[in-house]
Amino acid sequence: MDLFTYQEEELPRARLLADRMRPQTLDEYIGQEHIVGQGKLLRRAIEGDQVSSILLYGPPGCGKTTLAHIISMKTEGDFVKLNAVEASVKDVREVIDRARSNKTLYGKKTILFLDEVHRFNTSRQDALLPAVEQGIIIFIGATTENPFHHVNGALLSRSTLFQLEALEEKHSLDAMNRAIADRERGLGFMTLHVEEEALEHIAAMSGGDIRRSLNALELAAVTTPSEPDGSVRITLEVAQESVRKPSIRADLSTQYDVLSAFHKSVRGSSDAALYWFLYAVERLGMDPMTFLRRLIVACSEDIGLANPQAMVQAVTAMDAYHKIGWPEAKYNIAQAILFAVESPKSNATAVAIGNVMSAIERSGNAEVPLHLRDTHYKGAAELGHGGYQYPHDFPNHYVKQQYLPDPLAKAVFYKASDQGMEDKIKQNQQRRLK
Repeated sequence: MDLFTYQEEELPRARLLADRMRPQTLDEYIGQEHIVGQGKLLRRAIEGDQVSSILLYGPPGCGKTTLAHIISMKTEGDFVKLNAVEASVKDVREVIDRARSNKTLYGKKTILFLDEVHRFNTSRQDALLPAVEQGIIIFIGATTENPFHHVNGALLSRSTLFQLEALEEKHSLDAMNRAIADRERGLGFMTLHVEEEALEHIAAMSGGDIRRSLNALELAAVTTPSEPDGSVRITLEVAQESVRKPSIRADLSTQYDVLSAFHKSVRGSSDAALYWFLYAVERLGMDPMTFLRRLIVACSEDIGLANPQAMVQAVTAMDAYHKIGWPEAKYNIAQAILFAVESPKSNATAVAIGNVMSAIERSGNAEVPLHLRDTHYKGAAELGHGGYQYPHDFPNHYVKQQYLPDPLAKAVFYKASDQGMEDKIKQNQQRRLK
């Protein structure tokens, strides 16, 4: 074998296993059967080279870029890939100009694949709109972030959204077994003996990320000493050395979702609230302050005067966190969370705020009643200001008088619930009405 022949044959193996094993067809594609399974809309569009503008939304490692690669292999049009981290408005306009020429002169379509489209700011996304609307380019965007938060509404409305799901361990196992058997692109050129427990460990630690699974498998294969017969045995111990910690997925959308789950759990489950808090901080690396701020809000929004001590606990936990730091403060924060969840609940404060804001919108400018106006200046009486009755001069330190503007004189915004301490407030409100 001469040098040139050797280089030609060995060059593919210089690439990482995950790149070599990237699916070239939909039949090789792993997962996402709900959008590319037999007979599904997107599969039919890809196979017929009839893909329109689409957005692929899903977690890292779920196959968005691979799906775009398969589209590039199937289309007869011009396929251009840009990464939003590096691409500029100038780059986008150059693609559009070339696409316009291709369509006008040769009747050839252009597909623009924009990876990590959420990193494109508004102006760069706006630059795409006219070309998408006029059919000059077919836009394919991929994002790990919620497109309703990070993609312009106009661009989103002109694209079909496909949500990809996180892959599971079974998908990683499938990909690794294919790589072990494939002699051309995978590790089939080696004599590998891989323990099932080793594959299961890699799949579990990779969290469904096929690229990470294949990288770990390749690392184990190429770094393990050969047996006397030339074979390579990958045991559980070898796999544990190749991949140690589960992959972490903590993109912005995930953080919002976890924070939402935490707040909703504060309303009904101590176990869940504590779980989401510790999962977010210990696993996703989120800031404990994010949860302390949300907890303090919840203490008014969802507990309120049913148990005012809940806010005291939350603010004290925040103070403890500032003074002693993490991880010691996890005990103080956990205590405040549990206290809040187990407290009687009332959303009367939140409802009262909503009622007042609605009244403000309806009533417009408000005139302060004359008896409530400032009288601490000479001439106030001449203006008719005065007549305020001081409640502490009356029995039970209360006297009926108008406090709201005239159009809202009889309005009731805050209605205490019968939960916890608010039950006493409710009784007091009822006594005043008599």
